[in-house]
Amino acid sequence: MEKNIVLVGMMGSGKTTVANSISAYSDYAFIDIDKEIVNLENQSINDIFADKEKGEKYFRDMETKIAKKIISYKHLGKFVISTGGGILERDENLEILKKNGVVFYLKTDVDELLKRLEGDTSRPLLNGENLKKKLLMLIEKREQNYKNANYIIETSGKEVSQIVVEILGIMNARIKS
Repeated sequence: MEKNIVLVGMMGSGKTTVANSISAYSDYAFIDIDKEIVNLENQSINDIFADKEKGEKYFRDMETKIAKKIISYKHLGKFVISTGGGILERDENLEILKKNGVVFYLKTDVDELLKRLEGDTSRPLLNGENLKKKLLMLIEKREQNYKNANYIIETSGKEVSQIVVEILGIMNARIKS
């Protein structure tokens, strides 16, 4: 059975960019869990986090809800799924995503993340001072869960096309075996 491609990793690791590219060069349809939440809630992620009645917990609940919904889409074909950086903070989400997906951790070093995220105000957990310190704390909090992905893809210093070829190569090898 063909499975979905699921991309996890820190914000700025390239999940959305890589997912878009995979979708453009293959028969995988693209789903972005963050965009699904924004569309359903009619609010930006920043606004959901800042909302006193919603907040981060509500956002994490929505991630789980959408992950469960996506795995039920088997009959609609195969998808490349871009997740939010914190989706694996809940252990159940990895189990959900692995049910009908092959999970790839896009591992990016902190200096590369800093370059990509500098000046980005759309990420509520990074707002304020000392971006590097915040990133290091988030990496420390999430790294162990990321490492439970099916595959770890080092992305630092690679072009998007190289990452896409690597992921699709793994998927093709899985299909053949």
